[in-house]
Amino acid sequence: MLSSLLAIDRKLVRDLITLRGQVIAIVLIVACGIASMVTMTSTYQSLQLSQTQYYSQYRFTDVFVQLKRAPEGVMDQIRQIPGVGQGRSRVVETVTLDVPGLDDPATGRLVSIPEQPQAILNDIALQSGRYIQPDRLDEVIASPAFVEANQLALGDTISAVINGRWQELRIVGTALSPEYLYEISGTELLPDNQRFGVFWMGRPALATAFDLDGAFNDVVLTLTPGANEQAVIFRLDQILDPYGGLGAYGRDNQVSHRFLEDDLQGLQVMAVILPVIFLGIAAFLLNMVLARLVSTQRDQIAVLKAFGYSNLEVGLHFLKLVLVVVALGALVGLGLGRWLGENFTHFYVQYYQFPSVQYQVGIRVMVTAVGVSAIAALIGAFQAVQGVVSLPPAEAMRPEPPASFKPTIVERMGLQRFLSPAGRIILRNLERRPLQALMAVVGISMAVAILVVGGYFSDATDQIMAVQFHTVQREDMTLTFTQPLSGRVRHDLAQLPGVLRVEPFRAVPVRFRYGHRTRLGSITGLSSPSTLRRLIDQDLQSVPIPDDGIVLTSKLAELLHVQIGDPLTVEVLEGARPTRQVPVAGLVDELMGLATYMNVDALNRLMQEDTSYSGAYLLVDQQQITALYSQLKQTPAVASVAQRETALHQFDETIGATSGAMNAVLMLFATIISAGVIYNAARIALSERSRELATLRIIGFTQREIAVILLGEQGALVLAAVPLGWALGYGLSWALNRSPAVDSEMLRIPFVIHPASYLFALLVTGLAAAGSALLIGHQLRRLDLIAVLKTRE
Repeated sequence: MLSSLLAIDRKLVRDLITLRGQVIAIVLIVACGIASMVTMTSTYQSLQLSQTQYYSQYRFTDVFVQLKRAPEGVMDQIRQIPGVGQGRSRVVETVTLDVPGLDDPATGRLVSIPEQPQAILNDIALQSGRYIQPDRLDEVIASPAFVEANQLALGDTISAVINGRWQELRIVGTALSPEYLYEISGTELLPDNQRFGVFWMGRPALATAFDLDGAFNDVVLTLTPGANEQAVIFRLDQILDPYGGLGAYGRDNQVSHRFLEDDLQGLQVMAVILPVIFLGIAAFLLNMVLARLVSTQRDQIAVLKAFGYSNLEVGLHFLKLVLVVVALGALVGLGLGRWLGENFTHFYVQYYQFPSVQYQVGIRVMVTAVGVSAIAALIGAFQAVQGVVSLPPAEAMRPEPPASFKPTIVERMGLQRFLSPAGRIILRNLERRPLQALMAVVGISMAVAILVVGGYFSDATDQIMAVQFHTVQREDMTLTFTQPLSGRVRHDLAQLPGVLRVEPFRAVPVRFRYGHRTRLGSITGLSSPSTLRRLIDQDLQSVPIPDDGIVLTSKLAELLHVQIGDPLTVEVLEGARPTRQVPVAGLVDELMGLATYMNVDALNRLMQEDTSYSGAYLLVDQQQITALYSQLKQTPAVASVAQRETALHQFDETIGATSGAMNAVLMLFATIISAGVIYNAARIALSERSRELATLRIIGFTQREIAVILLGEQGALVLAAVPLGWALGYGLSWALNRSPAVDSEMLRIPFVIHPASYLFALLVTGLAAAGSALLIGHQLRRLDLIAVLKTRE
């Protein structure tokens, strides 16, 4: 028995060597499926594990709230709320910074910490230097990303405008906090580490500087297991409303956490979609190869059965070929997936500030990837292997009956006269093997579809940059004030050096209510007409600011389930805190955030206040930008300065880099799929038609002509697959566009695919086909005419 098993296994080795080209192509496709699953899943799990450990170790809180000012005694009421675990009051302020070597003003977030190191909520993880000393009121601990971006060192000082007064801050250490895992101020969507940083300062020093001795303006809480978050938030808002509470919110709406969760959700989606495509194509190719192998080895199968091999042993012999292919694909795929996963994880760590990230590929991930691949491959091979098992020896000894031939559709229509002899041969073979041709077309079209999806992500990124930073945001600079200023600030800003145009705005924190749905947000009051900040609809047409009523982004309207004309309850969380019903006057289609807009005069009336502004959009003369920066750094009323060009650069560097990395992987995998499917289809066609091609050579066809016949069929399949692939890519992109991964509250990726993306997919597929054609052409030139013609019919 052992010797017989060794004999049939030796046959398996010979088959693998004979089919090495096709086997390599399938191995690579299986490897792509395994690699994509391992890459996305391991990156997701590594980031999620790092997030969980970070949150737990440094006590990331569950509920957050900012307010104007409350006495410390209010914390006793807060801690008694049912469901509250621990609570911490803080002083948190945003200030303007003058950083050495940086022309434009930077923004700093000052967060109070105890003067002595102790375990606190939203604790800090010291990365370098030391903790602050109680007797040094100017000492701060800075975020390492800010220090590195500005080439600062421990002991360096920066200047800050603190409560209207200049103060030097000395950096004595660097630290991270889970609260600023994604380090942005909250007014933008992408990190700018050179112009925004977080600083931790002693509570007494910071409270004294902002006249908050014995008081606080920020609270963070943890919840007990099973606590009702919404009930806690409701009660917390009740307690803090008299003290200027700006509305409590849970971890899900905390900016840093929300960004990471959106990215993790996107990884989960891609970990499902890509492997399904790759492994489905691998199953189809294995079916093609095994079906051809069974067809060419009918007599060998009969001999094996005649010598006593059972149906099970013969069937297992062919299944072993499938398992060998999967095993080889697993070796390549696991290695490639681990390498890509590690690089993807480190790529994300550039933007998310973890104290440490340990990339790991769990055994379960690897076993699942290989197991799913094996199941897909065995399913693809089942039909062919079933045919092997059911083939009686006597029937197997006879040649396979020839196909039934009949005139093609083109011939029946009398159109064959328009085709050359080679063209008629190509057409006949495609029409007489419709299922085989269809499967090849579907396989190639999936590769084209993947390339179109990659183009969709790239085109969408370009669209966001064009719409958001050129159509919507047309200002050069955005100023925000430390507190609302009177209407004369417009005149004061116009006098600053280099300022060409000023359009002030009013921003008011509010809570929206419609039915049982609520949402924290803000209303931005714009001047009418507004030329530096435009509102646009889905057709990129300008939307005028109504004299009355409110304009919502379409995403916010969807979340609140409101339509144009519906009365929206607006609870103002500032000043006199009025509550009003405001009709929804229009919708706009911004791609970033959940903004709402009103006419600035209507908003002032809603606030029951005289004309006042929270900030301004500026158009400036770039020749005088340095003088303007210098003036703004010395203006205590300015809390922050944001530049459109800087935001555009950050977006391109962050989102563009992510999209570019993903597209590079997709293009590699799609090229492998295209080449694998085309090569396998051509190689099988060569095996099936070698006698026919040899006969054509004998009767006078040239080497070039038979190459045209064989490769012309593959070219026809590619040409048929490309439009189908375009359609599939369009549909897949549309489906992805509707998924939460790309339609989040923070960022909506538009559905746009430029013609260049379709042409690029065609080019890559064409190059893959050309490479496969060169390989097949080489094998065609080596065709042994005499040996082929001796083949038994």
